[in-house]
Amino acid sequence: MTTVGSFEAKTHLSQLLERVARGERITITKHGRPVAVLVPPPAEKADVEETVRKLIEFGKGRSLGGLTVREMVEEGRRF
Repeated sequence: MTTVGSFEAKTHLSQLLERVARGERITITKHGRPVAVLVPPPAEKADVEETVRKLIEFGKGRSLGGLTVREMVEEGRRF
């Protein structure tokens, strides 16, 4: 996580916001102490639902070599 002082944050706010929009977390300090954290907003419900749909679609037609997920977990396998 990036840390910037309050003066730098004020001076370069638009650039910091662009970085946050790309997913970065930025801590703002005043006299060396954290006073705020800039974070991206939580994902929209529609975004989460779309991601789940894509994961389900991705898994269709994929073989686990005849094993169940439980069997793979129990054996410590990773695919």
